[in-house]
Order: sequence, then C-alpha cells, then structure tokens
Amino acid sequence: MVALIKSSTLVGIDAVTVDVECVIAPGQLPQFAIVGLATAAVKEGAVRVRSALQTVGYEVPAKRVTVNLAPADLRKPGSAFDLPTALSILVADDIYDGSALNHLLVLGELGLDGSIRAVPGVLAAAMLAKERGLRGVLVPDRSAAEALVVDDLEVYGATHLNQIIETLAGRSELPLPSKASGRRRRRRVVTADMADVRGQEFAREAIEVAVSGGHNLLLTGPPGTGKTMLARRIPTVLPRMTKDEALETTKIYSALGLADGLVEERPFRAPHHTISTAALLGGGSHPRPGEISLAHNGVLFLDELPEFSRATIESLRQPLEDRTMTIGRVSGTIRIPASFLLVAASNPCPCGWLGFAARECTCSVAAVDRYTARLSGPLLDRIDLQIRVEPVSLPELRDINPGESSATMRERVVVARDRQRARLAPWGLRTNGEMTSKILRECCPLDSACERMLAEIVARRQSMSARGIDRLLKVARTVADILGHDQILPEDLREASRYRAVDPTADVIVPTNRPPPGPGDGKRRRVRTATAVVDETDQALPSPSDLAPVVALEAAPSTADHTHEGSPS
Repeated sequence: MVALIKSSTLVGIDAVTVDVECVIAPGQLPQFAIVGLATAAVKEGAVRVRSALQTVGYEVPAKRVTVNLAPADLRKPGSAFDLPTALSILVADDIYDGSALNHLLVLGELGLDGSIRAVPGVLAAAMLAKERGLRGVLVPDRSAAEALVVDDLEVYGATHLNQIIETLAGRSELPLPSKASGRRRRRRVVTADMADVRGQEFAREAIEVAVSGGHNLLLTGPPGTGKTMLARRIPTVLPRMTKDEALETTKIYSALGLADGLVEERPFRAPHHTISTAALLGGGSHPRPGEISLAHNGVLFLDELPEFSRATIESLRQPLEDRTMTIGRVSGTIRIPASFLLVAASNPCPCGWLGFAARECTCSVAAVDRYTARLSGPLLDRIDLQIRVEPVSLPELRDINPGESSATMRERVVVARDRQRARLAPWGLRTNGEMTSKILRECCPLDSACERMLAEIVARRQSMSARGIDRLLKVARTVADILGHDQILPEDLREASRYRAVDPTADVIVPTNRPPPGPGDGKRRRVRTATAVVDETDQALPSPSDLAPVVALEAAPSTADHTHEGSPS
C-alpha cells in the first residue's frame, strides 16, 4: 500500500505542494530511505522520525521503507517533512486509517521525544492549502497563529505526535486553535513621537513629503543634529497597513520563522553598516529574504550610509527601481517583494562638519574625496529627497513646547495618499513614488508656467539627469497632493526643488592669487562662505576680493580650477 500525505516546501517566500509518499515492501535487509532530491536536513529526519515513533510505541518495520518527496526534481530543504513522513509510515503500515488527512496539508518538525516543533513558512503553506481547495492545515501549535490569518481555512495545531495518533485512532479530536490567537502579535506600545523632536522644521516637512509619496530620503548633516532620531520616528507617521499589506509582510517574516501571527506594524529595519550584500538583499543556495524584503511595506534605515561597503549600497539600485528583489539561480529565478521607503543618514565628511559654520572641518581634501566617492551618482539619483539637517540652536533645544505630533502628521499623510490612490488606481499603484515615466507624463501634465519653472530649476542645477527630473516631478506631485492642488503649480515645483538639494559635500577650491604653500603647509581645511564651501590652505585666509569669484561660481564657473555645485539657496 502506498500512503500519501500532502505537504509543502518554500521556494523563496511562496509554498509549493510536495506529496509525501511512503511504501513498505519486504526485503532481505531493512532500510529506511528518503528520496526525491532531499537535502541533508531532510535525510537526517529519518533518525528523528524513527525515534519519535518509538516514543509513541511504534517500531518502524524491519523492511524496506521508502519515502518519496514528489516532485523529484524540486530541491527540498528544511525539517518540515518530519511530521508528514511519520504519518505516512503509520498509514502505509495499515496501523491507522489516513482518510482524515486526505484534505489537510501537513508540516512540522519532530523532536526525538515526539514533540512537534515550529517550522518556517506556515502562512505560505496555509495560503497554498486554500488555493488548492484543501479543507485545512495540520501544523505545530506554535505556528498555528500564522495559519489563522487566512480566512475560511481550518487550522489544527498539535504539540505532540501522540495527539495526532489519538485522533487517527478515533479516541479524540484535535482542537481548533482560537481565531483570536491569529492576532497574537499585538500592537506594541509606541512611545516615540515626532513631538519629541526639537526644531528641524524643514526636515520634518521633508519627512512628511517622503512618507506621503513613498519617496526615498537622504538626511545629511553633522553628528548630533537628530538624523537618527527623526528616522526612527518615521514609522509613526506612516498610515496603518491594510490587510493585504499585512499579509504580504507576514508572509516574508513567516518564511524566515520570524512571524507570530499577523504583522500589523510597519517594519523598521536598521542594519549595521558591516552587513554583507547577501544579508541585505537576500540570497543563499536556498534563496531567503534579506533586510530589504524584511522592510517591505515599511522603512529601511541605513545610518552612516558612506560607511557601508560600496558594493553593498550599489546593489540597492535595482531594488529601488523595481521594488522587488530578483535572485537568479541555476534552478530558476525567484522574485521577493521589496517595496520599502529608503531613509539614509550621512555626515558630509569624516569629521562631520564640512559646510557647516558651527565648527571648522578638520578633514583633508583626500579624506573628503574618499568619503564622498563611496556614494555614486546613479545611487544618489534614485534618492528623491536629499536635504541638509542643520544643527539645532540652544533656544530650540530648550523649548519645552512639544512639536507637531506624529498623529497630526499622519492625518495629512493619509489624505495625500488617498488622493494618490484614487488617481493611480487605473495602473494599480498606490503612491507617486511608484510611477513610471510614462504614467508620470499621463498623470502630471504641466502648463506653460510650470514648464518655465522646471526649465529654470534644471538650468540652475545644471547637472540633473532625466531620472532626476522625473523624480523632481514626482515630489512636486506629492507636494501638490498635500496642499490639495489638482494640478502641479509652479510653487509646487519650487517647493520640490528645495528637497532635491545639491550635494552639500561638493568641493570648491579658491585658486585666485593664492601663493603656493610653503613647506609643511600641505594640510588643507574647508571653511564656509556666504554661498559656498571653500577649500583653502592654512597659509592665509582669502581676502574679500579673493572670495568674489566663489560667490559668483554659478554664474561664472570658469573662475575656479575645480568646481562642483554649491549648497542650495
């Protein structure tokens, strides 16, 4: 007799059906074999299964016991096949009738004592069971909360193999876990609030625009100005997740064994700058989600962005555009959702004070160049909002009056997102940040006044790429949504340009009438003029006439040997 128990395995974050077949045949030598492209963890399951069955009083027959995991061409990792393997042996040996399991999908790891342990991917398995028309799932009790978030599906949780055997023998029934336990993960008590932030009105405005339109954000400023504090409060401004978003997010966490019921809070992931590329993006011989997928529908915060490996942060370029992570292997290509809001924080230089009047920068030109070279133009081009975070003044810092609360900001964000969702519904999009160039042209026509304003902004910036212009228009559309404008107005474009700041770490070297440095004068420092960052030698401060060409750099860039764009006005 061939016994068949339905189970599943994960491919990426999705479950695929696996049939666990067992046949017990006579043979001269007893054998217990698991076949079907099983990994070492699955083959080792034979030892766990034999021990668990002995615990409940059953000895595996001294015959040829063959367990096949079909389809045979699909690699099957993990220990979730222990429970269906044990049950298939009991049914194949005619010990119990397996008809009660015909309409259930079964998975779980067995301990040597017969206990049933949690396994990853239970939510994906439950969704697969419903899709295939099965009545329910039989899973470890500790994983039942994940399966319960799927509607119209019976979920049976067991803590020990003996419970299932008693049910197969007709002596008892497996309890159905309470539906309430499917929401075991309660909303955590949120103590952080934007009202805690003192000053930083411009940064708060930029955060509201970024959250409203789903725009990536880079905060650049000296240490201690509140960049990390602001970033960690961004989830409190985001709208609550919808049921579909919560299911998407929970499915990713379930694939890694991190879910405990429905994930209802927006994820906030802040990996350390020493993280590897594979850990950030996902991958491995059996592809698993990385940090960018764990931040799906939430925030990915990269603090001290230039400290990350250049290869690691450059690898974000494709996910930032596609909002999915594509992992290619010989066996096929896997796509894992990765639609996150990127928030990055950076110092302008190694010491952190380049371009800020509060303190003199002590970095050499070479040190600053090495530091800023870690962020490539194509990567920065994909960050819609790039702003300077200025130091907070003492009166602002000592102000006892709280700032605007996260709840108040969220109300405006929800209204702006509702406008976007209604406008972008024909394309199945939710935020302005998701628009392609084609959709942008259809949704955001510009009148002649806006065209003139756009031309003026591009002329002033001089180096904006086509992608940069598109992102400027997306931000302008979000500003218009916040202000309740049906069409983009010139003032919306002007406001959007304030959030698309010129790189504040750009070098401006003053060559005018400067005598060559003497011996020992090779150290260079940067000071800030009225409109530009100036790189000078220690020999002498420039005279006002020396600084005149610097002030006029935008109008006459040829007055310097080496120039970049200065700070935005």
